[in-house]
Amino acid sequence: MRMTDLIQKKRDGGVLSGEEIRWMIQGYTKGDIPDYQMSAMAMAIYFKGMDIEETYALTMAMLNSGDKIDLSAVSGVKADKHSTGGVGDKTSLVLCPMVAACGVKMAKLSGRGLGHTGGTIDKLESFPGFSTSIAEDAFLRQVDQVGFAIAGQTAELCPADKKLYALRDVTATVASMPLIVSSILCKKLAAGADVIVLDVKSGSGAFMQTEEDAFGLARALTEVGRRAEKKVVAVVTDMDEPLGNAVGNALEVKEALAALRGEYKGDLMELCLTLGTQILREGGAADDDGQARAMLENAIASGAALEKFAQFVKAQGGDTAAVYDPSLLPQAPITVEVPARSGGHVKRIHAESVGLVSMRLGGGRAAKEDTVDLAVGVVLHKKVGDAVEPGESLGTIHARTQQAAQEAADMLRDCYELSPQAVTRAPLIKGVVK
Repeated sequence: MRMTDLIQKKRDGGVLSGEEIRWMIQGYTKGDIPDYQMSAMAMAIYFKGMDIEETYALTMAMLNSGDKIDLSAVSGVKADKHSTGGVGDKTSLVLCPMVAACGVKMAKLSGRGLGHTGGTIDKLESFPGFSTSIAEDAFLRQVDQVGFAIAGQTAELCPADKKLYALRDVTATVASMPLIVSSILCKKLAAGADVIVLDVKSGSGAFMQTEEDAFGLARALTEVGRRAEKKVVAVVTDMDEPLGNAVGNALEVKEALAALRGEYKGDLMELCLTLGTQILREGGAADDDGQARAMLENAIASGAALEKFAQFVKAQGGDTAAVYDPSLLPQAPITVEVPARSGGHVKRIHAESVGLVSMRLGGGRAAKEDTVDLAVGVVLHKKVGDAVEPGESLGTIHARTQQAAQEAADMLRDCYELSPQAVTRAPLIKGVVK
């Protein structure tokens, strides 16, 4: 078998066999196939695509390129959740303790933020002493005893994906449906959960900017997941504005804690209830959506979800005092309000641009080696559909310096589009694909 023959076959629109795909991924992982040939293949896939059989074969080949986590020692049903990335997405911080408090265990591997989207690992490091670098045996023990754990991804899991993604990032081949599906699912399958729920974002702040593309991705993910004999559900959600109000690591943690205390009733909680409902149903903890939702709402109202989150922080070395007193989390020294230039109704908030405001304040990374300032970011006071009076604050900038705050304030103001007419907010949940 020769790589040049496979490149030519895909370039000309041919279908690669499972054997060919396995040979290619094994060779690339071992270093036998050079980057320039895999770059050519990635571009051929970008233009010619892959059918569902090829996508499944690619997913499984990347899954089998490294280690897998065996969750069989953990009692009960184990679930995992993945988001395709969005601005202000702190869902895991609320969803995991809610679901764990309802009896389904969450074993989650997460990454750091890059660009305009934030990473769960960065957010959790807002708690002094918190560590996401935990050994596998400790990870399994914590999932079993506490009910959930969130750890950083290891190099041993799906090394083919890590290598291929780095290549796609510099060859303009990230936006390929089969490559996206295989990249997401190989890591989720390697993590070993029984139930996988996927939050597929759609809109200006998402990777899939059209609803059609988001549903296409959702269908491909669930189909490949089924072929891998896993219970996989995809929820397509709106990302035409940031999720929740806070954008920035410690600020998002504070908002997540407010949600766990039952003080936040907006789109973040609605999303967590929707995702959690799918997990509890697929995991057999609830008979129908109504029962599942009631269980999750009770976990918040009773304080069980907040207590579960505190147990989680303690188990991973964090200071639980900050769970009950969010003022102990990192705080920026400068806050500046952003007054609206005119009145009207919020028609749109450019989510990606809001993420870039936080990133340029220091709350995100332009490159993987950049250091993140956990304290800075933005808290929005107006969302789509809200009325705005001239001079009323659109949001608060949390910054390290006065100059940075003023520059961010100008940028945030430009993220808003106002309309003289009343605006109806689009539904957060666009659909569920099973």
